[in-house]
Amino acid sequence: MRSEAHAHRLLVFLVLAAVALAVVLVRPFWAALFLATVFAAALKPWMEWLSRRLRGRRRLAAAILVVGVLLAAVLPLAGVGAGLVREILNGIEWLREALASEGVWGLVRRLPGPVEDLVRRAVASIPDPQRQLQQLAGAQGGQAAAVLGGVLVATGSAMFQTAMFLIALFFLLVDGGRLVAWIDRQVPLRPGQFLALMEDFRKTSVSVLVATVATAGIQTATALAGYLFARAPNPLFLGLATFLLALVPALGGAFVVVVTGILLLATGRPLAGGFLMIWGAAVVSLVDNFARPYLLKGGLELHGGLVFFALIGGLAVFGGIGLVIGPLALTFLVAALRLYRREFVAAEGAGGDPPPDPPAP
Repeated sequence: MRSEAHAHRLLVFLVLAAVALAVVLVRPFWAALFLATVFAAALKPWMEWLSRRLRGRRRLAAAILVVGVLLAAVLPLAGVGAGLVREILNGIEWLREALASEGVWGLVRRLPGPVEDLVRRAVASIPDPQRQLQQLAGAQGGQAAAVLGGVLVATGSAMFQTAMFLIALFFLLVDGGRLVAWIDRQVPLRPGQFLALMEDFRKTSVSVLVATVATAGIQTATALAGYLFARAPNPLFLGLATFLLALVPALGGAFVVVVTGILLLATGRPLAGGFLMIWGAAVVSLVDNFARPYLLKGGLELHGGLVFFALIGGLAVFGGIGLVIGPLALTFLVAALRLYRREFVAAEGAGGDPPPDPPAP
């Protein structure tokens, strides 16, 4: 008995050690693997349909879907991000040249009337603003190379994560079904229970992706109405940029609307700029807070309040990717509780069949 107990403890220790080692190995690119799993689960019906059309050529079907994801999502987002970084760097360079040639008061004179008065009063309250800004620029000049190096490192990391995401997505599309079946045979659960959990994972993945795209579309339509009302230049381009950034949870479509309002305000259109700033902060941003939980509620068959707090909690703990992890964690909790009730609570009853699941609220 003692040897069996020791062997059991050693086996548990080995399993925990193996799990810890696996976590350490995937930690550098866990977000890419997680997103690849979500996309593979959501694209599974399309993968099976395309594979049948191609007479069982799963690798070709997976390659087509990966290229489609690359063209439809990865490249547009990378292009918008690169454009934003370029515009920010150009703006900083323009500001430094303008300060050197025109000084602070020359920049203040470029502002529209009401804004110029406010900024003039603020600058007048600073003793010798030109000298202080020059000292600040000199003090920060040594950090410019570090900032640029950080941008390059972040870009390289993003490219690495993107490559890992595409590679993992390809292999999961090709062999994801066999991988899930193999794990189902290895985990200490009844046959089929892990498959049931993975089916809940697939449904949640589809709901999250559909809700994300639909929310981005609603935000874009709302923002486009604001662009047209304010007569912003090139509203179709702004609408496309809004849609792409609305797919990025850390930014959202309201970011483009507010920035456009600031640019209009700085170029002498205070009414249009102020309207877009208020429209983006008060209307477009609220669309995400209300539309996403509502759309997820219908797909997950969960209470809307639980979905809302799962989104907020996931965003607070994991950042932008938490908008996917939060609903998945909630779904796994509900699925695990259902399995526990079927296996243990029903077994402790009168011996009859387990009662059916209650309807979702």
